[in-house]
Amino acid sequence: MRAEPVTDPVCYHAEGPVWWPTWGLRWVDMLAGDVLTLRPDGEPTRTHVGTVVACLRPREGGGAVLALERAVASTRRDDLTELTVGPTFVPEGIRLNEGGCDPDGRLWVGSMAYDQRPDAATLYVVDDALAARPALDPVTVSNGIVWSPDGATGYYADTATHQVISFPYAGTPAIQDPRTLVDLGRDGSPDGLAVDAEGGVWMAMNGDGEVRRYTPQGRLDEVVQVPARQVTACTFGGDDLGILYITTSREGLDDGDDPLAGGVCAIRPGVAGLPALTWRG
Repeated sequence: MRAEPVTDPVCYHAEGPVWWPTWGLRWVDMLAGDVLTLRPDGEPTRTHVGTVVACLRPREGGGAVLALERAVASTRRDDLTELTVGPTFVPEGIRLNEGGCDPDGRLWVGSMAYDQRPDAATLYVVDDALAARPALDPVTVSNGIVWSPDGATGYYADTATHQVISFPYAGTPAIQDPRTLVDLGRDGSPDGLAVDAEGGVWMAMNGDGEVRRYTPQGRLDEVVQVPARQVTACTFGGDDLGILYITTSREGLDDGDDPLAGGVCAIRPGVAGLPALTWRG
């Protein structure tokens, strides 16, 4: 299978796509601090929310929760205005990265050092008061975190480990008793994750130009080719949640290299996704 572009290369570092019925597709141009929204005519609009915006997720009752550079913000407005910014909890020299909500309505968001030094970062859980506590420490490049359809299993990628782990989940805001779902070896760089309605785990493979689907037992069972190497994240969307949207990055590339990098691609892979989990703050 091969994904096709749905936007021009409009971002430097596109990340964190999420679909919500009142928004459609949104994603971030992380290091620009912008949230992009795909209009019905196929053109994106931009909303600037900070120096960095690492990810966003829908808020139960309307609005969103957003991970900024070193704090988390929320708003009750779908247009992302009137942000309430919580306390800064990330040390200088480190920024927030990818995240997602758990079945109990908390935001899990990880961090990474700007220089990507090992073991400098943390995976946090953020409550309804925008206060954060460590869920896993230390990590290096915290990336995708998602849950199985029944909510009983979480999946998490620290890119620097070249692994995606699974862990049992029963409401505890911490990763306990993890096991390796997939070990990709020294050349495999798992980035963002998504889960489909059948329980398949989709992994954006940064540097490989692929999104891979693994079974809950860790068996590779599908590969989607992406026309840009630095694949950052994926999510299911569309009215039937049957479209897999994929973000890509131009970070570190020379002008003219990988010309479609920085755009969003999409494919109908033949399986539907799950509605986004919401933040209950």
